Amino acid sequence: MEIANKSLHINALKNSFDEGQKITVSDIIEFYGQFEERVKRSTIDWRLYKLTQEGILHRQSRGVYSLSEKKKKTYTPEITRSLKVLAGKIHNQFPYIETCLWTTKWLNEFMLHQPGRFYTILEVERDATESVFYALNDLGKEVFLNPSQDIISKYVSHSKSPIIIIPLITEAPIHKINKVTTCSLEKMLVDIYCDPELFSTFQGAELKRIYQAAFDRYDINKAKMLRYADRRTKKTEVELLINQQRNGS
Repeated sequence: MEIANKSLHINALKNSFDEGQKITVSDIIEFYGQFEERVKRSTIDWRLYKLTQEGILHRQSRGVYSLSEKKKKTYTPEITRSLKVLAGKIHNQFPYIETCLWTTKWLNEFMLHQPGRFYTILEVERDATESVFYALNDLGKEVFLNPSQDIISKYVSHSKSPIIIIPLITEAPIHKINKVTTCSLEKMLVDIYCDPELFSTFQGAELKRIYQAAFDRYDINKAKMLRYADRRTKKTEVELLINQQRNGS
């Protein structure tokens, strides 16, 4: 077994190819040609089998491989005290409605150009949006209900701590962190694409950068993401965007 592992030249293989790079059978033959003059195709096939079994290579398609990616982290956003307090107030007044609370500040870690202002996004069941709006307004909060692009540019963008209330899409991928129901990374990525007016800061090249950084750093459930994109009638567009970033386009 030790001799077999030595013949695989695993360390050299890892140093010769980049993570995620497409590696063809011809590339493998050329790689092993550095160590042996003539390598039988049957030997190459055995080594490919062994490398995939050991988790060194990942088979992408017929005759195409890549170095197996390192295990990525699970995305867990920071739930600040202000978010906890806001979530508590909403729950106390509306204990039976479904909500989703998050902040655009979470997108900062994926961006090159850091925005100076952030929005708190509060998504609630459609029938409860107005009731929640008036309740928070009575508490003196800077709250906006489904703002148009004009309202966003004139008022929201100049507010110190704006809270934007929008309807919560049914079956959205949300979860609870520290007793606050919030959005998953999959949901956040889909939302910033589907609502370009609300999330105008995160469009264009910045949008692509956000997707690339998110997929590079975190374990993202593509199937979950596309199911939600389908709910928002943007499945084809979001899938194209995902594939462009994953292929380095």
